[in-house]
Amino acid sequence: MTDADPLDIGIVGHTNAGKTSLVRTLTRNRNFGEVEDRGGTTRRVSAATLDDGEATRLRLWDSPGLENAPALLEHLDESSTERHDGLAALRRLLDDADIVRRFPEETRVLELTLSCDGLLYVIDVREPVLEKYKDELAVLAASARPIIAVLNFVAADDSRESEWRDALARVTLHTVVAFDARVRSFETELQLYRKIASQLNDFEPTIEAWIAHRESEEAHCRAAARETIATLLVDAAAAQRAIQPTDPNGPDPSLEALREAIRAREQVCSETLLGLYAFADEDYEDQDWPLASGYWPDDVFNADSLKRYARQTAIYAGIGVVLGGALGLATGLMGTRTGLLLGLLVGTGVGAAVAFGPPLWRRSYGQQPVCVSDETLERLTARQLHLISALNHRGHATTDTLAGAQSALFENSERVALLREARRHPEWSSLNAAFRDTARRNEVIARISASLPDFYID
Repeated sequence: MTDADPLDIGIVGHTNAGKTSLVRTLTRNRNFGEVEDRGGTTRRVSAATLDDGEATRLRLWDSPGLENAPALLEHLDESSTERHDGLAALRRLLDDADIVRRFPEETRVLELTLSCDGLLYVIDVREPVLEKYKDELAVLAASARPIIAVLNFVAADDSRESEWRDALARVTLHTVVAFDARVRSFETELQLYRKIASQLNDFEPTIEAWIAHRESEEAHCRAAARETIATLLVDAAAAQRAIQPTDPNGPDPSLEALREAIRAREQVCSETLLGLYAFADEDYEDQDWPLASGYWPDDVFNADSLKRYARQTAIYAGIGVVLGGALGLATGLMGTRTGLLLGLLVGTGVGAAVAFGPPLWRRSYGQQPVCVSDETLERLTARQLHLISALNHRGHATTDTLAGAQSALFENSERVALLREARRHPEWSSLNAAFRDTARRNEVIARISASLPDFYID
């Protein structure tokens, strides 16, 4: 073995115990192998590689199920000439052409064990502890490879986990980890790798390198998921359309266009999240929900608007005073005092236009700007956080379709304030024609991302 050699792990166990499902979840590859409720769907040995971009760290070898271990164990005992050398007996068994012909799949599994560095013995803990499973362990033990028992389906209502742990201890197999292949847990995944490292000391650097890669990958995934949601919220908050205010609840095409734009933008967000967690569009079935829209909430005379008005007009009034004074001195056609007054009026008007220009301009032409409400934005937040939570705990062997949900709202005062700021900047929304990706927009997205709750993290 060299530092560059990958660790070869055989995934073994009884038929339909969830071996392929385990490989799917560890590789985050929902298309690996064939998963069905009926037994014996895996008929050949298949390899899946775990690559960190620098090297292949592990190879996972999925194998057919063991069906006839009791008969194999009898032949193994018969071929044994030394009481304590099961490996030699196993090799003699595999050299017997008649045995290979009678037990093609079982001997294929046993040949695999001899080429691997360690074995993961997958157990469906919904099954009762039977002698045939103990026989399987006895046959596998003859390979002289470290065995780690993986208890699958521990989340099932009919789980017999405690019975299995007791039975494994009775055959001196104490390296056990509960890992439900259909209910993903990142911490449990790391625990499994550490169990492997404890049994294969020579490969500890290889496994530690893979664990470091997975931790980095997971942190990036979660950060990217937060940023994806935050960008959706800014796009939605700043999105605007202008309608005729005569019948605000009527079938105005611009209002419907806004609703459809927000729906489509949320779909893009959902698809991005699915991709981050290595799932596909068909894994998620969103449920339609009523998308509320509200009128431009920025009343010209509310306190927040007046403060912004004062700041804007003060700045532009100051500029106007300077320019007006200069104009008066330069032309001599008016007194300096008159020039200052004119500059003040012009600057104040410019400030008002900058502060309230778009809404007031549209209203002067009989149009009413509309945007989505605070409640809608919080509901968007809750729905996408619900999706992340579901993806974060979904194994890649799961075949059921995820459904969108109307989750509880998780209002955050800082996030609400930031989204209200975004609402005052229609140029921040990629759904508007005049979109601009500004530094302040990116800062707001980063702060919203940081404000999202951690409830979905393990």
